[in-house]
Amino acid sequence: MKDITEKWIREDSEKSLTEIGIRKGQKVLDWGCGSGNYTIPIARIIGEEGLVYALDKDKKTLDELMERAKLIDLRNIQRTDTAGEPEIGLDNESVDVVLLYDVLHYYYFPRAEDRKRLLSEVYRVLKPNALLSLYPTHLQSYMEPKLEDVETEIKEANFYLETQYSGMVMLHSGNLENSQVMNFRKGNIRRE
Repeated sequence: MKDITEKWIREDSEKSLTEIGIRKGQKVLDWGCGSGNYTIPIARIIGEEGLVYALDKDKKTLDELMERAKLIDLRNIQRTDTAGEPEIGLDNESVDVVLLYDVLHYYYFPRAEDRKRLLSEVYRVLKPNALLSLYPTHLQSYMEPKLEDVETEIKEANFYLETQYSGMVMLHSGNLENSQVMNFRKGNIRRE
């Protein structure tokens, strides 16, 4: 499993992440970053001019991520601890991209009102017309919430679906998978 993760970081991640819209100089919020399997390749792509906010509620995995970043001399990752609440301390309209990869599902956000609070916070921190990228794991038709429910909630939070990728090589639970990724753009008028 570790070999697969390292292969992803070294070989596959840059192609997938640049295809979904990660660019040099961006500020990216990796919400639920874990040990940084997306954070580290994003930090390489965005370069020294960019910044990755690595947000997670698991302090141990954040410690591991920051140690990994230090070992490979990545200085553009900012650790962002949370207790699991959707509200975070970033400025309004300060982020170019928010990743919700393997986050927006029953385990972390089982209730619709919690997902709506999260999406409201994502809307707040994203710049106008900025990117929300969703890697929708654990949203099969036999589980709650379903992907269709989450997609509707995202649209109701004033995001519109821009691109839907199928067959994107993504890392999930230590395995490479041909996956679906959905990119949404922040709309201009906030609906409350």
